[in-house]
This record gives sequence, C-alpha cells and structure tokens, in this order.
Amino acid sequence: MKINKRFILSFVAPLMILLSVIGLLLRNNTKKIFYLPIGLMGIAIIFEKDVRRKLDRKNILKMIKSYKKVK
Repeated sequence: MKINKRFILSFVAPLMILLSVIGLLLRNNTKKIFYLPIGLMGIAIIFEKDVRRKLDRKNILKMIKSYKKVK
C-alpha cells in the first residue's frame, strides 16, 4: 500500500503543538523555554496553510469569474 506524503505531513504541525504542550506541562521550570519554539512553529504552519488556502480559493474564484465574463 502506497502512503501519501501529504497525508503524513498533515499531522506534523498538530504533533509539534502537542509535543510542545506536553513538554511545557511536564518539564521543570528551567527547561520549559525549549518547548516554546516548536509549539510556535506548529501554530505558524497551521496559520500559513489557512492563509494560503484562502488566497488560492480567492484566485480560483477570480479565474472562474473572468471566464464567465468572456462568454
């Protein structure tokens, strides 16, 4: 069975956030700062995917509207 790379990569950002939360909760006070960047990167990846998806949809809608005007 062939596994799709996009399917696996879609779980990376939530796992990064989960790892960060677990690290922040379970580590002692001096090591907690090391888990903050991985959580912020996970949030940034999810936010960037959302923004890109919205822009792609908007561009596709513009293209569809431009084809309707031509006919």
